[in-house]
Amino acid sequence: MGGVSHLSLKYGKKEIDLTLPSNSQIVKPNEIPGQDEEVEIKRGLTSPIGSKKLSELVLPHGKTAIVVSDITRPTPSSKLLPLLLEELNKGGVSSEDVVVVFATGLHRKLIEEERKSLVGDVYDQIKCINHDADDCIYLGNTSSGTKVSILRDVFDADVVICLGTIELHYFAGYSGGAKSILPGVSSRETIEMNHKLMLLPNAASGCAGSPVRKDMEEAGAMLGIDFILNVVLNANREIVRAVAGHPVHAHRAGAIYANQIYKIPIKEKADIVIASAGGAPKDLNVYQAYKALDNAKHAVSKDGSIILVAECPEGMGSDVLESWVREANSPKDVIDRLERNFKLGGHMAAAIARIAEKHDIYILSELPDHLAEKAFFIPVKDVGVALEAAMKKMKKHRDAKIIVMPYGNSTFPFT
Repeated sequence: MGGVSHLSLKYGKKEIDLTLPSNSQIVKPNEIPGQDEEVEIKRGLTSPIGSKKLSELVLPHGKTAIVVSDITRPTPSSKLLPLLLEELNKGGVSSEDVVVVFATGLHRKLIEEERKSLVGDVYDQIKCINHDADDCIYLGNTSSGTKVSILRDVFDADVVICLGTIELHYFAGYSGGAKSILPGVSSRETIEMNHKLMLLPNAASGCAGSPVRKDMEEAGAMLGIDFILNVVLNANREIVRAVAGHPVHAHRAGAIYANQIYKIPIKEKADIVIASAGGAPKDLNVYQAYKALDNAKHAVSKDGSIILVAECPEGMGSDVLESWVREANSPKDVIDRLERNFKLGGHMAAAIARIAEKHDIYILSELPDHLAEKAFFIPVKDVGVALEAAMKKMKKHRDAKIIVMPYGNSTFPFT
């Protein structure tokens, strides 16, 4: 190959430099410029889709629950909330009437410093609470059989508003919309029953008809989501589009913009795919960084290798995921176990195992080597070393086709 090229990949809050053969293909989200964020958010709020304006929906002094993302999501809640509160005030809802709920699902609870950073300047003006999966009210069953139980504080609210980011999601089709409710503020049983639907056909990235998303939206309708304010971000996490209004209609409008940014055509699959999860918070743990691995599998050829760049300072991100990989002797052990008994966290172990059965997966991370190996990864301390090892194993060396995905969590390659 004639020469080399240089690239920086995000790794946690840092960047690592990478030297590549010059004909390596860089596959990343389309570069759509960010908007004036305040102007765009206001435009979304004043032009709701399939809904009245929020100020016309709320009740004066009515109890209002605003469900916001936790630290594993890039949603710029601190920019959305002040403008949302302004709109609420127009309808007679004051800060004292509002509770902000962090949609942690089954993630860990947020400490106060994290809550403050997500909410921003209005933190001291409004009540802010973590979701509690053990304090939920049963609403009924979806048509798929999911027993829907929702956080008491959200259930008791007169008006429910969901904030979020619309991205591609590997089994819900897209993030955002009703996903703030299920799994965001649902019970463990509800989340596990919903996520079990990921084993069905069409539970895939970019599929609005995913059975998982349909189930989420049915649960949202049972609760009664009154309004959403979702954003689509570019690779620099700038707001490209804000959509507001009906929890399904507004969400689908946002998904169109997400497709334009994140669905990227490739001419052919590569022998080696290098995928960065995209830095913090997308590589907080293996559970979150898996999205980059799932996207990378669509770009790698049969028997090809994947190199995952993900810091994972919080380790695996799930006790169940970690216990399943520690207790397994092979990828097949985990896959067979999930087929016998679906368990949240175990599904992630099986998802990694399915890819590991077909491809070598190298990982640059802060995981202890022995844990990375148990999780079916090949731990490395340098991407260049992994690249050399992958090329040598394929016996192609410098003739190997290479694709690099600097924002792997947010890039869906397709042929």
